[in-house]
Amino acid sequence: MWRQSGPSSPGKMVTYDVKGISPDASFLEMIDVLNETLILNGDDPIAFDHDCREGICGMCSMVINGVAHGPEKATTTCQLHMRHFKDGDVIDVEPWRAAAFPVIKDLVVDRTAFDKIIQAGGYISAPTGTAPDAHATPVPKKDADAAFEAATCIACGACVAACPNGSSMLYTAAKITHLGLLPQGQPERDSRVIDMLQAQDDAGFGGCTNMGECAEVCPKGIPLSLIGRLNSDYRKAIAKR
Repeated sequence: MWRQSGPSSPGKMVTYDVKGISPDASFLEMIDVLNETLILNGDDPIAFDHDCREGICGMCSMVINGVAHGPEKATTTCQLHMRHFKDGDVIDVEPWRAAAFPVIKDLVVDRTAFDKIIQAGGYISAPTGTAPDAHATPVPKKDADAAFEAATCIACGACVAACPNGSSMLYTAAKITHLGLLPQGQPERDSRVIDMLQAQDDAGFGGCTNMGECAEVCPKGIPLSLIGRLNSDYRKAIAKR
């Protein structure tokens, strides 16, 4: 387990022996049990992010045995269960490791870099007012389905943690595609892709070299093809300037 008391402190791996864990317990519940033991022993509990524990919020960010969110494909850490490990296994647990995600403490990293990308263009200016009728603004089903697929991104950061370059292109592509496929997102379509990619670079994320590791670990199955769509939108936007 990675222990680090603060952003400027050196960190190290510490071994803990955790007993009495049910195979049906989630990975986070296992850490809860470990923390209870640490507290009873007068030790500092392990800091880790969590919230809904239903695979929706994307908070439970940790690298387990070298894989973002752990060995079960397309899941979040809170939905990973201990039955995926054998009794007596040694499990390495680390925080996301990326220049844009500095460690705050133990397994908690600062992901405000994602917020800066959204602030740069993840919005629409079209007034929405009250909820319109369902078919007031026709959207082709193919576009609606693709926009919904992109909108399922929960901003967990697993794509960044898995990328050898620490790139956030899959995340940025999902946010740009979601709005770019809908009529309400068209007024800012060109400025959005330019500004959000600039914010991504400014935040310190690495460049994308199409390794594909990001899509492999994405708990919501965001496809790699969205990066190609982002690149196409970017080239078109730049050509108009």
